[in-house]
Amino acid sequence: MKLSKRLQQIDRMISKKYDHIWDCCCDHGLLGMSLLDQNAAAMIHFVDVVEQLMADLESQLLKSYTEHNKATLNSKWKVHCLGAEKIPIQNSGNNLIIIAGIGGDLLIEIVESILVKHPFQNLEFLLCPVHHNYKVRKALRNMGLGLVDESLVKENKRFYEILHTSTNSKQPISEVGSQMWDFSRQDDQDYLNQTIAHYERMKKSDKITFFEDTKAIISNYRRLVA
Repeated sequence: MKLSKRLQQIDRMISKKYDHIWDCCCDHGLLGMSLLDQNAAAMIHFVDVVEQLMADLESQLLKSYTEHNKATLNSKWKVHCLGAEKIPIQNSGNNLIIIAGIGGDLLIEIVESILVKHPFQNLEFLLCPVHHNYKVRKALRNMGLGLVDESLVKENKRFYEILHTSTNSKQPISEVGSQMWDFSRQDDQDYLNQTIAHYERMKKSDKITFFEDTKAIISNYRRLVA
């Protein structure tokens, strides 16, 4: 099965080899298998909470990636049926944790939990929430994470922000994005307008409790093209 546009972009943003890559919320394991084929890490970890899904994935991996398969001569894999916040991070080596396909609030909880459990470990995260990007970015910045890279991708008429962050990076994470924008592209213009329109609607609503002054958020986005 072919990788989606979003997973392809996450794949492209992995530019070095790691000791451990944790593909969390891995669903059918397509990204992790692509990383196995590329020998992107000494150990690829497949993580999800759905027991039957992980059992089926492990069966598929056993068939496709055995000791006789060239892809596993230098890379190995493990399947973990647990929540991403419980992954057994290795204390040695470099770890990349990929979390995609979940809401912003849950993503924040997971990243914060991992950082609290491993306060002295150098960690990198590749994150792609399905919504609440501004809130996620603000939270990551408050957790002390710095930006490595970021990207904007459109898939099935929806936009996704992908953030590569690190406990080692000193580059601040912008709440509205910095490196991902290219306003010569129509998609970027459309996404910015769509995002501003979303917060304009929120500002007019009296049924929503805002996590920050919506007027200020709109101003921050508009400043991108000021």
